[in-house]
Parts: sequence; C-alpha cells; structure tokens
Amino acid sequence: MAVAEIQLPAPGIPTGPLADELLHDESLERVLAAVRGHLGVEIAFVSRYVENGQRELTHVSTDLQLPMGAGFREPIEDSYCWHILEGRLPELIQDASDHPFAKTLAITDFLPVGCHLNLPLRLSDGRVWGSFCAVGRQPDRSLGVRDMHVLRAFASLAAERIEASIRDNIELDETRARITEMLDGHAITIFHQPIHALDTGEPVGVECLARFPNTTRRGPDAWFEDANRVGLGVELEMAAVRAALETISHLPPGKYAAVNVSPSTILSGAVEKALEGVDTAKLVIEVTEQEQVTDFAVLGRHLVRLKEKVRIAIDDVGTGYSGLRHIVDLKPDILKMDMALTRDIHRDPARRALTGALVQLSRDIGCKVVAEGIETIEERAAMAALGVDFGQGYFFARPLPVVAAQQHLLGITDGEDEPDIAPHEIRPMPADTDELPPLRGMSA
Repeated sequence: MAVAEIQLPAPGIPTGPLADELLHDESLERVLAAVRGHLGVEIAFVSRYVENGQRELTHVSTDLQLPMGAGFREPIEDSYCWHILEGRLPELIQDASDHPFAKTLAITDFLPVGCHLNLPLRLSDGRVWGSFCAVGRQPDRSLGVRDMHVLRAFASLAAERIEASIRDNIELDETRARITEMLDGHAITIFHQPIHALDTGEPVGVECLARFPNTTRRGPDAWFEDANRVGLGVELEMAAVRAALETISHLPPGKYAAVNVSPSTILSGAVEKALEGVDTAKLVIEVTEQEQVTDFAVLGRHLVRLKEKVRIAIDDVGTGYSGLRHIVDLKPDILKMDMALTRDIHRDPARRALTGALVQLSRDIGCKVVAEGIETIEERAAMAALGVDFGQGYFFARPLPVVAAQQHLLGITDGEDEPDIAPHEIRPMPADTDELPPLRGMSA
C-alpha cells in the first residue's frame, strides 16, 4: 500500500495533550498488564499518531528500565507500528530475524526485538488513532492466531476507552467555545422577578435572573454547570453579574435588586472588583447555596468587606449546604427560604414548624426573610401568618423583562410585555400538579 494513501494522524482526530483521565486511566494499565501476562512478553504499550509525522507512546507497561516511556515521540518510519499498518511487516512476528525489513529498524537491535505483535487502534468509524503493541525480547514461535485473537480483544477494549475520551474532549472543547462567546455579556439577557412585602402586598425589589441564547433548549443552570466543567464558572458568573448591574438604574426609588453570586465567585475577589465605582445603594448580593463551602471563615471575611457596600442575602436557606451556625456567623441581612419549604406549607405542619423557626432565627440575628416559590394565595397567607417578611413567586409575577418589571414595581400593568417563558421553568399551577421544579437564578 502506498504511503500517501494513509493520512496520519487521521483527519479530525485531536492530537493535543491527552485528558488526564485518559492519561492516567487505570483500566488501560490493567489491560496492558494482562496482555503481558498472557503473552509472556516484557513490554506492552499503546501509541498514537500525532502531527509532524510522529508516533507518541501514551501508555507503557514494562518492568524494564527503558529510555522511552509514556510521552516519548519518534518519527513514524522508525516504528514497527507504521510499517505494519502499511503492510511492510505482518501483525504477528514470532522472530524479528525472519524479516529482513525489521533488521533495518534501529529499535530491533536496541531493545532487542525478539517477537512482536501489533494491531492498529481504529475508532468506530474506521479512522486509525494509533496502535496496540506487545513486544518480547526473545523470539517465540509458539505465538499464533489464538494469541492475536486475545490481543484483538484487548485492543478493542482500549479503543473503546480512547474513543470515549476523544468524544468527551471534543464536547469539552465545544462547550468551552460556547461559554467563551458569552463572556463579554452581550448575549446575556437579564430578567427581573418581583419580590413583594407579605403584609402590604407592595413590591419591594427584584431578583436578577440571567438568560442565555437558545433558552428553549438549554436553561441557565445548564450554562453555569457547563462553565464550571470547563473551568470558566467564575468568568461566566461575573459576565452575568455585570449584565445585572447594568439594569439597576431601572429600579424605582426605594426598591432593591438581588444579584446571585456563588461562594467560589465571592472568594475569587471578582465581585468586590466589579462593584468599584458602582452605586450599590439598591444592591443585594445573594449568596447561592448550590455548592459546598469548605471554609466559612474565609467566606465570612469576604462578606464583611462586601457589606461595606451592599446588603447580603443567603439563598436556599433550609435546603442548602450551610448549617444554621454558619448562617449566623455570616451575619446576613436577608434569609431566602428555598421554595421546597413553601410548597403546600398551608397543609404541612412540618414545613410550618421549620419556617417558624427560621423566622425566629431571623428576628434574633436582625435580618429579614423572603419566601421563594409562592404560587397560591394559601401559601402566601400561611407565610404571612408565620411572620415571613417578603415573598417571591408566580403568585406575584413571573420573571419579567427589565422595563416590564420596572412598571410592575411602579404599579403599572399594561400586559404588553411577555414574561420569561423558558420551557424548563414553565410550571403548571398547583391545581395541575403537586411537584413544581425550582426557578434558578444566576448561579451554577
């Protein structure tokens, strides 16, 4: 077969650094060790074809002290693997001295190569990724077709694992590119969901909620989860925070805006920097509870500095990671009860008891309580009776475009602006179902 007929590396196959999960894959190490044990050879390895006409060893199993381990690269024409792929050498070599061409390769005398078994590693679409190889330093004429069948089975396991890693890497690269496009904030839309006083019914503020393109297919939670997965969680969150800060000027006098921020983003220091030169009189930083905090003392010090400029709210109280002691230590101005406590509270003594305890805690530490997810007049009445200060939920209003929310806060309702209707957040009213999925804010 002519050399030009095989393009290596194959088109579309990534040749950059391997993912850590693949590079240190214990299952591949076990496969190579099993091959050595079954065939009685000293070396088993996996290699791949990379740019500039080279072959790279990716996984090596041997007890020998060899100068070429994982990461070693050499020109493909110096390897048995490529010449086997090209048809110049057979896949099964019982004795390298039987093949004149093998004697021309420097590795034959260097190891030395006695016996050699090799199979190309092909992806499911037939593209060649690399090779799966076993080498003995002594000839072995007992090796035969059955041994090649065993090698083929092990090579198939390796190829499946490698292809899965390639798919994951491609998906991560696409995700990283998608998230990076959002970081300038221009494609992020902010909606405001009104918050009302439960005693008077008057609107007191809003929660800022980030929305991304293709909301019909992917909700905000998915965007933030993806950003965290590719190491851009703080960056995407800060893009949303900056977009939210730009909407604060639309708030009527005396109203506030709550902006969701995760503990990791607060700990990064990016929030403090973003607030420099910003009028923060109307701002509440809402610390989300979707991630575990490892050091509350450090978080508390950051919040102390933030409280010089803004009020602090703790989100998802009652279902998040923070215990009551940590909530007390963080000294928040507002506690936001998770909607799981709100659901059917008028029918549930346990929810009422827990809510009553949180209300008492808020009085003792001098902060206010907001109940999220209020959907019915019964839920509102129950929360008000328990002393909860404020409420938020579809009973009052869905998330609204910024101008529509401004009109809502001013008591102007013309019904012309469409609320946020992202399908992943559309919920039937309680008459249709007892389970209502939560509305998430800007945090991952």
